[in-house]
Amino acid sequence: MSDIQLFRLSGVGIACELPGRAVAVEKHLQNLIEAEMETFLGVRFIATEYTTGKTHKGRIDSLGLDENGCPVIIEYKRHSNENVINQGLFYLDWLLDHQAEFRWLVMEKLGKDAADQIEWSGTRLLCIAADFTRYDQHAVQLIQRNIELIRYKLFGDDLLLLELVNVVSVADTSATAKSVDSVVDKPASLSKDKTWQEQLAQAPSEIAGLFEQTTSYLHSLGDDVQEKPLKLYLAFRRLKNFASVVVQSKRLQLYLKLNPDSVELIEDFSRDVRAIGHWGTGDLELSLRTQADLERAKALIERSYQEN
Repeated sequence: MSDIQLFRLSGVGIACELPGRAVAVEKHLQNLIEAEMETFLGVRFIATEYTTGKTHKGRIDSLGLDENGCPVIIEYKRHSNENVINQGLFYLDWLLDHQAEFRWLVMEKLGKDAADQIEWSGTRLLCIAADFTRYDQHAVQLIQRNIELIRYKLFGDDLLLLELVNVVSVADTSATAKSVDSVVDKPASLSKDKTWQEQLAQAPSEIAGLFEQTTSYLHSLGDDVQEKPLKLYLAFRRLKNFASVVVQSKRLQLYLKLNPDSVELIEDFSRDVRAIGHWGTGDLELSLRTQADLERAKALIERSYQEN
């Protein structure tokens, strides 16, 4: 069980513990998450109770597309003794084998641009339950899929806690699945951009060293930090992205999920990119060229980590 306790402070020396509880009906939790999916999880809602056809005979609780363009399956359970992980894996295999169908769903819901930029290598399974057993947590470590266990608890009528219990991240979950490339051509523009790995390999040693220092610092912020390599940038997230790293020949571009209006912008170091297209997620761009730039950025990086 979760050891998190929540208290309401009503005055000096007066504290009242709020009892946590699970939902009485699983569908209530699903409706709650789906209504604010992007706020809670950084995932854009695609479909609910999606049927997987007469042969497969399944029904996926929620389908979405995360902020990195990765497909997401979400399964909900009220109790820890319900086998949500196996069920989710069953649907994950179906999704990776029906990429064209999912692409059309994304196109209908979010448009062609979103459908063209789906990152199948990062397909995720989110299991949300009131609790998980130690056997669940051990099992996901042995399964080479992107699986996240999220514990929830309701406090009173207006507070919801989401706690990342365990996460497994692998480089490419689509390697064993049939590629959608044979069904739908990807836009030519995507193939012209160098990957962040290619950019890093060609970068000066100073930038390569700065990259190692920056990513090491991002990982040091907490045990819940996940690193997700995408084609054009490296994302760092908890439940949602809090930082994205883009490698260029003379600098690193670091994008943070902070409101630029809350930051004192400095020329040649920080800028508001809300109206400027860029790779990665976040409205605040920091340009890192030296170790001194990284030191100056650390307070903002930690703030983005705390707020997301």
